Amino acid sequence: MSDPILVSTIPDFHILYPENVHQDERPGYTGFIVQSPFLLEFAKAIRDDWGYDFLTSVTAVDFFPETFEVVYHLFRSLGGGVLTFKVVLPRENPKIDSLYNIFPGSELQEREVYDMYGIVFVNHPDLRRILLWEGFAGWPLRKDWKEAYFEEESKPFSSRWPNGEAVRSESANPFHANLKYPPGFDPEKWIPDGEDALYMGLKQPENSDGMNTDYMIVNLGPQHPSTHGVFRMAALVDGETVVDLKPVVGYLHRNHEKIGERNTYLQNMPFTDRIDYINAMSNNFGYALAVEKLMGIKPPERAEYIRVIMAELSRIQSHFMVTGFLLNDLGAFFTPALYALKERELILDIFEEVSGSRMMCNYFRFGGLARDLPEGVLKKIHDLAFNRLPRKIDEMDELLTENEIVTARCKGIGILSAERAIALSAVGPILRASGVPYDIRRADPYSIYDRFDFDVIVRYHGDIYDRYLVRIEEMRESARILQQAIKQIPEGPIFEGKSQYQVKVPPGESYGRVEGPRGELGFYVVSNGQPNPVRYHIRAPSFINLTGLQEMCRNEKIADAVAILGSIDIVLGEVDR
Repeated sequence: MSDPILVSTIPDFHILYPENVHQDERPGYTGFIVQSPFLLEFAKAIRDDWGYDFLTSVTAVDFFPETFEVVYHLFRSLGGGVLTFKVVLPRENPKIDSLYNIFPGSELQEREVYDMYGIVFVNHPDLRRILLWEGFAGWPLRKDWKEAYFEEESKPFSSRWPNGEAVRSESANPFHANLKYPPGFDPEKWIPDGEDALYMGLKQPENSDGMNTDYMIVNLGPQHPSTHGVFRMAALVDGETVVDLKPVVGYLHRNHEKIGERNTYLQNMPFTDRIDYINAMSNNFGYALAVEKLMGIKPPERAEYIRVIMAELSRIQSHFMVTGFLLNDLGAFFTPALYALKERELILDIFEEVSGSRMMCNYFRFGGLARDLPEGVLKKIHDLAFNRLPRKIDEMDELLTENEIVTARCKGIGILSAERAIALSAVGPILRASGVPYDIRRADPYSIYDRFDFDVIVRYHGDIYDRYLVRIEEMRESARILQQAIKQIPEGPIFEGKSQYQVKVPPGESYGRVEGPRGELGFYVVSNGQPNPVRYHIRAPSFINLTGLQEMCRNEKIADAVAILGSIDIVLGEVDR
């Protein structure tokens, strides 16, 4: 078994920069607080001098009625633990320097913070709303923002508990005025400035050959099957060649994080299922780790093994699905999708027996699991892991890998170099297909992954083909992990503690992350000791991986843009939240 990569401990930045950086000494908090004017200098230093080159998460917290904090989580691409730092901003006219020129992967995340909090990122290249439309009133993740039909700050609502009464808030408003407009805004006279800003952001190159070329803007989606849901690509094209492209998201947005901050901690567990609705088990896993860190608890051995088994089954069925989807994007219609769906259904049979649901599993609990494996299920998993799944992975490999259409459409298309993948905060198979052997299960092990022998799959061309190959090989490695876990799983309890339903979370913050099928899925949770989280943020890999879509599509054909998007493997519930 290869050892995880080890790196030195985090430097004492408050000693190195005593005037501008101090340690966060609040009970339950970690990391450093950086003075706002020093942010750019500090960010360059930690990247260039200390090797923290991998910015994975940017978000904010509203400590109403006092200040905002912008929170950054960084890692070394060589592996190791998290570096957390924050910048405190005033509530009035909050502004902060954009890190885009140092960490380009912050682009979409900074736009999201602006959209939700109204925090302005100075010198951001394209600071527009991203999940909401330009005519939306207010900044919805601020604690003083109230939506239409607002009842109370947190659940359970007194109108529905303890008597169990069902009340529709909308019924109290006979005119159903569920939308607020900014002062002086008339929707009948609205000219969509956001669309103009989007199209103005598409850069036309200078003509080196002296020819006057007409460029055309083509919108793919949002109601187009090739965009994998309600997603849109605005492409500037020269003939059939993509000159520039921007992703447009938010059509499915329902402010998951605002709802999560109204929910109790336990109410959020089934809510995480809905983010990446292909991979409920992985979502449960990441959220459970974050809250368990705050609570200072650890699941029993048997629960840890079952968690890993569920996560690796989830990875296999997800990679089967994205391979089938990718081949559909290339023009294949039946056979690959049939292979994918058949194997996925067998794995969903396991999920249904274990959790009671095929997709929305709600299976993990803080300190363990909701219930043990039913009788006979471990044998079914054994048969899948040792017999059927390895055979079916080999069959799909033989069917597709040397297929001349697959190789012609995928090799050399949508290239992302290793340096750019790190800079753009790419994760998962995209990062590893670009030559960066970064897998959280090895680089920063969680749960019991350090007990298993498996390889981190890496390829070096950074194209669609290598992303496909990485997923094929990762399914094989997941089967290896399953085989080891099945042999090693002990008997014993599956829950640590007295009750699965009485949760008390101490004050503090935590960041829990897992290597999901699409890469790093992270949960940042802030507690003040109350039943509801102060902050509940999801580092969604589908959303952040779209940061590289523009770069991957430039100078490719418009038909290849569809295949490039398919190779990223997005799920819109996770993108839009």
